[in-house]
Amino acid sequence: MVGGMADLAGTIIPLYERNAQGWDAIRPRALVERPWLDRFLALVPAGSRVLDLGCGCGEPIAAHLAGQGFAVTGVDSSAAMVALCRGRMPGQDWVVADMRGLRLGSRFAGILAWDSFFHLSPDDQRGMFPVFRDHAAPGAALMFTSGPRAGEAIGTMFGEPLYHASLDGAEYRALLRDNGFRVRGHVVEDPACGGRTIWLAQAG
Repeated sequence: MVGGMADLAGTIIPLYERNAQGWDAIRPRALVERPWLDRFLALVPAGSRVLDLGCGCGEPIAAHLAGQGFAVTGVDSSAAMVALCRGRMPGQDWVVADMRGLRLGSRFAGILAWDSFFHLSPDDQRGMFPVFRDHAAPGAALMFTSGPRAGEAIGTMFGEPLYHASLDGAEYRALLRDNGFRVRGHVVEDPACGGRTIWLAQAG
């Protein structure tokens, strides 16, 4: 990764921290993600614990999980965003932490990294698969979004550069397999889900 890209990858955490309120105001609540969330939750026993990595401000994803009766542990590197989550859903568990070094000492029936994992650099994404493995209960569901192909891309948020990266699909499959997950669903640029590329896997 060239220096400029590496520098931009390092700006993600402060970018979201500075713009927590602004992002919360523009984050769509329509839950276009619901069909995929339904597939994910179909693999998670009712009422069990779900780990939401990069939970943001908690709406609509974590709120949907909590509304379905799941016990949510939300993790985000932005203290401002986690504060919003705590105010909205005080009965759930909220943690300010960088997902890349996460060691909660707990295992979860579901792990979600929706529209968060793809902000990590390629090497940091590779390093997340042992984190997924170490937090996964037997049979746990794992779902994350990636890019459609290997590479890096720069978008914008509030006039500032917003970093994204992706590995190749074959590498994601290998990383999942090597860390004890099997792919249960995968669509590249799903037109029914805002063009997202989605991976659904299950431990065991």
